[in-house]
Amino acid sequence: MIIYPMTMERANLLNMAKLSIKGLIESALSFGRTLDSDYPPLQQFFVVMEHCLKHGLRMKKSFLGFNKSLWGPLELVEKLCPEAAEISASVRDLPGLKTPLGRARAWLRLALMQKRLADYLRLLITRKDLLSDFYENSALMLEEEGAVIVGLLVGLNVIDANLCVKGEDLDSQVGVIDFSMYLKNDIDDYRSEERNSQIASILDQKNYVEELNRQLNSTVHGLQGRVDSLEKSNSKLIEELAIAKNNIIKLQEENQQLRSENSLILLKAQQHLEVTQGDVSLERDTYKQSRQGLDEMYNEARRQLKEECQLRQDVENELVVQVSMKQEMELAMKLLEKDIHEKQDTLIGLRQQLDEVKAINVEMYQKMQSSDEEMKKKNDVISRLEEKTNQITATMKQLEQRLQEAERHRTSAEEGTRRFKLDFANKADSLQRQIEHREKQLFQLETDLKIEREWRQTLQNDLDRERDTVAQLSTEAMQINGLKKEFHRLQDENIQLKTICEDQEQALEELGSKLSESKLKIEDIKEANKALQGGQVWLKDKDASHCKLCEKEFSISRRKHHCRNCGEIFCNSCSDNELPLPASPKPVRVCDTCHALLLQRCSSNPT
Repeated sequence: MIIYPMTMERANLLNMAKLSIKGLIESALSFGRTLDSDYPPLQQFFVVMEHCLKHGLRMKKSFLGFNKSLWGPLELVEKLCPEAAEISASVRDLPGLKTPLGRARAWLRLALMQKRLADYLRLLITRKDLLSDFYENSALMLEEEGAVIVGLLVGLNVIDANLCVKGEDLDSQVGVIDFSMYLKNDIDDYRSEERNSQIASILDQKNYVEELNRQLNSTVHGLQGRVDSLEKSNSKLIEELAIAKNNIIKLQEENQQLRSENSLILLKAQQHLEVTQGDVSLERDTYKQSRQGLDEMYNEARRQLKEECQLRQDVENELVVQVSMKQEMELAMKLLEKDIHEKQDTLIGLRQQLDEVKAINVEMYQKMQSSDEEMKKKNDVISRLEEKTNQITATMKQLEQRLQEAERHRTSAEEGTRRFKLDFANKADSLQRQIEHREKQLFQLETDLKIEREWRQTLQNDLDRERDTVAQLSTEAMQINGLKKEFHRLQDENIQLKTICEDQEQALEELGSKLSESKLKIEDIKEANKALQGGQVWLKDKDASHCKLCEKEFSISRRKHHCRNCGEIFCNSCSDNELPLPASPKPVRVCDTCHALLLQRCSSNPT
């Protein structure tokens, strides 16, 4: 049994892909589902995927020689799936990528972060007609091993990857597979089986939740479509109802118009029939008269022809007998022939007249047929109009039924009004009773009023007593007025003291502003002196491991930045300010504290 090298390579790559995907999922579940780009199993997974995609790739010529480019087949995914256009556009916009291999590596990382790597590669392997332009016939992507690898990639949807593609140097990375990561003992195999069961259960739960989500989305879309269709049908029914009402009104008007037109058409048709019948009778009489005259002329011509034939026979007999009178007879014969020709001409003219009379008769017959057809058409129109009138009468009957129903409602409303009147009469009686009761209450109130008048007299006596107390209180009020005058005098003295205090505070503020200006000038002089002497102490990069303001640790994503004013090291968010300094007139980077201090100086010293 001969094993070809391409099949061996495909089998080895399939096994390596299984190991890398399995190891990545197991380590991610033990370490945590969110992975960074520095995670070794993730780096090895990208290396294995790069080798799988490079297998059987065709060589393409370029100016620098032959090269293999992964970016060509991966760029086809954009045409097969519009959702992948965003990834391709972001890969093209990355500034640090210069080679097609770097773009392909960035594309794989972005697709893994989007959790659509398996879907994109599944669409790609289904179009073998397009992949055949980039791969050879026995390549991994064109065989069954490619479909197996794509099926294994579905398990990576459990992992959340947080990869920084912008800062990495993907063009110059060396893709070497590290086999030491996949050498494990039996205990690891047992643990891997447990992890495989955990992964299978997690994947089943994920697929169940996704299927539920899809079903719910489909039901929501179906219900939304039904609601839209019902709203549309409701609006259409309302429009059709309005149109039907308008059509009923129009049909009633058309019915009246058609009835009037029908009567006019019947009158015109009768008049036209009478006229055509009179014309036909006249033409028949003329035809009969002309035919009788032509028959008489034909009989006379025939009788003359017979007489001439007899004369010719007599002349021939005489020609045989009398040879001497031959010339005279020839002249007579010529004359007779001229007469015969003239008579033949008259016969031809009479025949032409007969043909013309026949043509006139044919035309009259055609006119009769056309008039009969017009009568049939008009009868059809009359039948159609009668059908429309029947339909309109049916609608009128329906309207009459509705009118009867409206009359029934009106009678019921009249009964309701009659009942209301009876209720109103009962209420009026009850109100009359209430009025009588109120009159009784009024009589009682009048008695109470008399009692109140007596109380009023007693209250008048009490009022006189209160007036005496008021006089005493007025004397006390005079004393209070004197106290008020003293209070106003003290308020005036307080206002004068406040004005004096405000003047002194203004003087103190002016002195403070002058002192702050002098301090700022001294500090500016000191900074200028430091800039001239080079006294600005720059902290070394090794000495700083945390930002001075936010105290966050520096890393690859959080870089170090020097403040050009104080020389300390800060992160990007704490030193994202630019201002011109005395040592450098161009805007330079400064920290937040220096930025606030310099702005305060500029606002206090506008010159």
